[in-house]
This record gives sequence, structure tokens and C-alpha cells, in this order.
Amino acid sequence: MNKEEQLIMNFRDLFNKMVWLNKFKMEESLKGYKPSEVHCIESIEKNRDTNVTKLAESLYMTRGAISKLTKKLIEKGLIEGYQKPDNQKEIYFRLTEQGKVIFKIHEELHKEFQERDKVVFEQVTEEQFYSMLSFVEKYTMHLDSEIKKQGIAIN
Repeated sequence: MNKEEQLIMNFRDLFNKMVWLNKFKMEESLKGYKPSEVHCIESIEKNRDTNVTKLAESLYMTRGAISKLTKKLIEKGLIEGYQKPDNQKEIYFRLTEQGKVIFKIHEELHKEFQERDKVVFEQVTEEQFYSMLSFVEKYTMHLDSEIKKQGIAIN
């Protein structure tokens, strides 16, 4: 196995371990909500004027899938649609009070997981962080370019 394959395999293992370790606590604390619903809530709260297109891009889902997802979230009373006075065509989303509760639970869980893993990050130097971030940014740009070349429309 070459170094590129080893690195990708290590990233995949790392990601899978994080998901597995966090999954039980997430499912227990957010019972009744699917991960896609929680991530949609998170994206709406963290981004201004979120519409179907913006959600599709940020969650790497189709606009059709986002339309279904936002409809479910509206039915559950977690988000609501609104329009801007200057744009009566586009529908944007914001969290309801109940949606904000789910967002807060999710954020608290992430803080708890960060605290658990802090011991590792405290050992990483600024130079190591910069190097890792730089690599991830370059790889992300490469993958974005490959997606465009293939004409794959995420939204």
C-alpha cells in the first residue's frame, strides 16, 4: 500500500471511529430525529438566508431531497419558511423555538466530544495544524474540481 492509500485509509478509519463513538450519545440525546434532519437544522441556524439551493450545496444532497427534508422539518415544527419583502419568489428557512432546542442539544454534544478529544489536539503544534489544514483545503479544492469536470450537480 502506498502512502496516499494509507493516508486515505487512515482518514476513513478516523472518521468511522468518530461516527461510531459519537453515534450512541447522539441517538440517545436526539431520539426521533434522523442525522440528515439534525444537520439540516444546523445548516439553517449557522447560515443566513438559507434556501433549498444553499442547503443542497452545504449538505451535498439534491434539491429534491432537501425539499422533502424541509417539508418534514416544517411538519415537525422545527423550521418555518419565510420570504423577503424584495423577493416573493424564493422561500428561506429559519428555526422555530423547537428547532433551536434541537440545535442547542446538537451543539452541546459537539462541545462534549471536543472536550473528550482535547487531549490529542493540545499536543498538536501550530505548524502541524497549519500543515493539516492546508492539505485538507488543497484536497477539497481538487475534489471540487473533479466534481465540476464530471458535470455532477450536487444541487
